[in-house]
Amino acid sequence: MTWIESLTLNSPSGFWNPIVWLAFLIVFALIGYLIYSRGNRSYKPNTDQVKPFLSGNEVEDVEEIRVRAGDIYWGFIEALKGYYNALMRMHTGDVRDYILWYLGLGAVILFVLVGGV
Repeated sequence: MTWIESLTLNSPSGFWNPIVWLAFLIVFALIGYLIYSRGNRSYKPNTDQVKPFLSGNEVEDVEEIRVRAGDIYWGFIEALKGYYNALMRMHTGDVRDYILWYLGLGAVILFVLVGGV
């Protein structure tokens, strides 16, 4: 058995070898570098080229047009506002509380499944 074969992990669904993985990583890194090196050379960071195009309109305050993560789910959260308010009251941020909820609900589910309620 060679040292490369000793590093190979065989399983019924295939094999895994860190040397093969490293070879693919190097090949894909080279391909990525070739694509990057063929990029547009007129690009200049930290100039007007990096500003978003807004049909020629000047935007003085970027915060006014920025879409926040909360805005994406606004309709969903607004429709389920009662449910989220109840959840927010139960949310403490303490991991011990979540483990207690997990164990409590697990005990109820186990009781229902095993007890036949």
